Amino acid sequence: MAVAFTAEERARITACLLDTAEELFAAQGLKKTTLEELVAPAGIAKGSFYAFFDSKEELYKEVMIRRAPLVGERLAASLGRPPGAEALAALMRDLADVLTSDPFYRRLITRPDELAAVARRVGPDEVARITPYVLTPLLDYVARAQRDGLVVRDAGPDVIVGVLRAAGLVTVNRHLFGDAYEQVLDATVSALARGLTTPGTHGTGEKGA
Repeated sequence: MAVAFTAEERARITACLLDTAEELFAAQGLKKTTLEELVAPAGIAKGSFYAFFDSKEELYKEVMIRRAPLVGERLAASLGRPPGAEALAALMRDLADVLTSDPFYRRLITRPDELAAVARRVGPDEVARITPYVLTPLLDYVARAQRDGLVVRDAGPDVIVGVLRAAGLVTVNRHLFGDAYEQVLDATVSALARGLTTPGTHGTGEKGA
């Protein structure tokens, strides 16, 4: 017989599962983390796990969504700078830094199979939950920069943000570049930043310029 949980118990157990998953997934990954390890701190049986999440992948996805505000905070400093080549370069490096310095995301991008397993569960509803913390601030930033004539206007803000995010692909595929990774990232960021901004905003202070 399925265990009936009160609303208060459900809230406590859900929070505990998310906290435990965030720690274990970052340390040992999706596959090596067992249901026993996930449910033990919450004090529930393995079978009861499915009253909260339908799989470990679903739990992983929820941890990612819960961490979205933290990603937004990491980008806030760059988004507060006047747009220009230097600022866009800093923003792209911040995006790359989130992927490499955050233990949760670093683990995810270094395990392509785990990334694919979780990505399959990210649909429009999940994107909508992340958008206010990450995508909306980026779109607003680019739109303002275009209105001020600081960023090229031959593409919409969504396309420009897509180009900014493309720099992260260098980080996701850093294993392909070996010891040259940092140089490849710097060259990519610098080239994209200069290509996206109007000539008058090309300062000399950006790294790799």
